[in-house]
Amino acid sequence: MEVLKDISLTPNALKVLEKRYLKKNEEGKVVESPEELFRRVARSIASADLNYGKSTEEVEAVEEGFYQMLTSLEFLPNSPTLMNAGRRLGQLSACFVLPVEDSMESIFDAVKNTAIIHKSGGGTGFSFSRLRPNGDIVGSTKGISSGPVSFMTVFDTATEAVKQGGTRRGANMGILRVDHPDILSFITCKDDNSKFNNFNISVALTDEFMRAAEEDKSYDLINPRTKKITDSLKAKEVFNLIVEHAWKNGEPGIVFIDRVDASNPTPQIGHIESTNPCGEQPLLPYESCNLGSINLAKVVKGNEVDWDKLRDITWKTVHFLDNVIDVNKYPLPVIGEMTRGNRKIGLGVMGWADMLIQLGVPYNSDTAIKLAENVMEFIQREGKNASAAIAEERGVFPNYKVSIYEGKMKLRNATITTIAPTGTLSIIAACSSGIEPLFAISYVRTVMEGTKLIEVTPYFERVAKERGFWSRELMEKIADKGSIKEFNEIPEDVKAVFITAHDIAPTEHITMQAAFQKFVDNAVSKTVNFPHNAAPKNVEDVYLLAYKLGCKGVTVYRDGSREEQVLTKGRKGKKQQASDSRQKIVPKKRPEVIKGTTRLMKTGCGNLYVTINEDENGHLFELFTSMGKAGGCAASQSEAIGRLVSLAFRTNVEPDEIIKQLKGISCHSPAWYDGGRILSCSDAIANALEKYNVKGEKGNGDRHKVVLLMGACPECGGAIEHEGGCAVCYNCGFTKCG
Repeated sequence: MEVLKDISLTPNALKVLEKRYLKKNEEGKVVESPEELFRRVARSIASADLNYGKSTEEVEAVEEGFYQMLTSLEFLPNSPTLMNAGRRLGQLSACFVLPVEDSMESIFDAVKNTAIIHKSGGGTGFSFSRLRPNGDIVGSTKGISSGPVSFMTVFDTATEAVKQGGTRRGANMGILRVDHPDILSFITCKDDNSKFNNFNISVALTDEFMRAAEEDKSYDLINPRTKKITDSLKAKEVFNLIVEHAWKNGEPGIVFIDRVDASNPTPQIGHIESTNPCGEQPLLPYESCNLGSINLAKVVKGNEVDWDKLRDITWKTVHFLDNVIDVNKYPLPVIGEMTRGNRKIGLGVMGWADMLIQLGVPYNSDTAIKLAENVMEFIQREGKNASAAIAEERGVFPNYKVSIYEGKMKLRNATITTIAPTGTLSIIAACSSGIEPLFAISYVRTVMEGTKLIEVTPYFERVAKERGFWSRELMEKIADKGSIKEFNEIPEDVKAVFITAHDIAPTEHITMQAAFQKFVDNAVSKTVNFPHNAAPKNVEDVYLLAYKLGCKGVTVYRDGSREEQVLTKGRKGKKQQASDSRQKIVPKKRPEVIKGTTRLMKTGCGNLYVTINEDENGHLFELFTSMGKAGGCAASQSEAIGRLVSLAFRTNVEPDEIIKQLKGISCHSPAWYDGGRILSCSDAIANALEKYNVKGEKGNGDRHKVVLLMGACPECGGAIEHEGGCAVCYNCGFTKCG
């Protein structure tokens, strides 16, 4: 598909749209252009105006305004709205919070509802703080409770099953209060990288806990079932444990829960106990929210912010997002009821780093902090003015009389602003992500057949040519480094403006987050990046500064902290190894005698015989396939899979991880076998391995020897970048959070 003349889309934006957003027919062929997508969305969202007495001509004018705003990439709504508006599914919200009460019925109702929401393209957040702790009595059976962490496994497994067929992967936020008796096991629950991969986890820190940590005092643990004190812990020791684990692998994050609930606009409706998966949207149980982001790169005129244009876009976007609430097809009736009761919207920004670059302002400067406050205060003020104008015409949100606004400002929406991670949206808009700095000035993008292209930030390319230091060789060198601070041929004033995430001190990241938070109703999603050699004390300092400056939560990521992370900058495919002993992995040699079994699996391509052998120690060692009477491509591909699986076995990869990679892959010719659906030959191999593995409980002896690219994109193998409280691949557009 060629770049459209009237919509300025980059090749990468087109690739992302084709893969994730544009309509496809039953054969998987794209049957919608980007122009048609934006028209579909604009028409669907504008149609809500018909509910409020507008004429057809007036609605068409609103549609045209929305269409121009979308096609100019001045604003984009959250991914479910782009995917589903004007289509049969019609679920348009990104963020949901579900309650998990202390009963088996509530837990499994939540699991069921989670699956429904994930299938529709949403992400879910939960507080597990109401569940009785591990070892507590179960009254109905006189048995023993397994506790919140155990039940989180059920949610994680359900998410894994549902996401196989989705266009947008399900994501969860799990939150536990710091005063829950199981808090220590929750903090450490992701020590094993193979567990809870569909969860972000955060500890809900109370003001009481923060005071106790500051004063080096103990605090009480409270059983949520009995409301009685069960034990006490040294707050500083628990705080240090959180810091240590966040330093080690980025989790858990922290949420200052009392501060979050204090800004709850409808406290009489309920308390806020959880957020959406990336932490920026606190919600009541059964509440949802739809988000959207203004592209700040589009509101610069000369050397100044175009305030008039920003005002116009803000008013249009509030109208747009309020309409979404009416057009939305909610996955559960109770969610529709709660959402329409408060009519929360979350208007945020992207392209912040691009705006600063155009204005010649360094990201880590006092000028940038002041500008952040001015820009967000302006959007907050104009957003509320727009909401008030809509309320004049359509009425305030139904729960207004029990809100903090009652008798003050009459608003259509209980909340207006949120800073969300923009993930694939910033790829479509070809701008910087959220309020993050640039991640790299120049980087490598892998295209079809492994061709590697050097991508350069357009603003830097223009400046380099204007200032006379442009060369292809320099861009390749910068791609190796990611940053330009070590290049003497680049002027110092250019280095100051084109600063990247790892050139910025962690405390400067937090200062920027706090500047935006001052004028945001909900919360701010941002990643605080640390260099690999950062110490735990650096993480502690950031947490304390965030609390002091009024942030509602913090997400940190230390470069290379995830096991086997592929570096996110550099052309040479370097890996940050967890230890020197793992620099080179040599497959085990085949012994003279080996034993195993052969299993028949029926596939759409014919009978597939899968032979699985184990070594003398009972560890899985090799896998062979035979395609019956069939041959050709299916047989050769199955043989190739068998060889690669054998190689994985011989380098101590756990079978569960191999199953996870192969299971659910589909082809054009599925088949039914043994009461289940076999989607492809690779799915059949996974099923055979699963049956063998479960029957014999076979493993390879050491889960910590799993050799996986934890920082690699699961779809294309490219580098994952951690920003905006999320993980995103700028090579293919994969993201955990949309």
